[in-house]
Amino acid sequence: MPHIPLPADLPGIRGAMAFRPETARPLNQIVEILLTGPNSLSKGDRELIATYVSSRNCTHYCHSIHGAIAAAHLGGTAASEAIVKQVKTDFTQAEISPKLKALLNIAGKVQQDGKLVTSADVETARHEGATDIEIHDTVLIAAAFCMYNRYVDGLGTHQPDDEALYRDRGRRVARDGYVTVSEEYLANHAAAAHS
Repeated sequence: MPHIPLPADLPGIRGAMAFRPETARPLNQIVEILLTGPNSLSKGDRELIATYVSSRNCTHYCHSIHGAIAAAHLGGTAASEAIVKQVKTDFTQAEISPKLKALLNIAGKVQQDGKLVTSADVETARHEGATDIEIHDTVLIAAAFCMYNRYVDGLGTHQPDDEALYRDRGRRVARDGYVTVSEEYLANHAAAAHS
């Protein structure tokens, strides 16, 4: 049960964004830049970083939706969904690149406390081929998702268990982007509220 009156039909961050829509666009723009903008890390890899951090924060909505978006970017198959689940439980055993494993190690440390990231962690990532921008963006994705996760959990938002809901929305976001999908939902919600 949400701590404040959030729209019951909009789960997770969507409800919080509808409550204060003027914050929705900049929050979506940040995530759009980090997860879908030009980058040498694939969209799927960046979504896996967001998923991993959200799963460590135990934010069901965020790790479910970003896991679904990651799976869509990775091919939308049962195999891609299995990779997402493995990253959540033990990324060291997942069928992902050694570079992504090194970056997930850094992201996990940022999730706990950014000061835990060591020079050795960064050198390991570089040894596996990570660039400075990839290291930077991994840290920023991890930090941003700690904020998003705390936003979702701190308001007690509704976080459904329906995997089909996440899979459907994940495909839409992977195809159309965060800003577009969010603005459509917010506009539809506002129109429904005024009718």
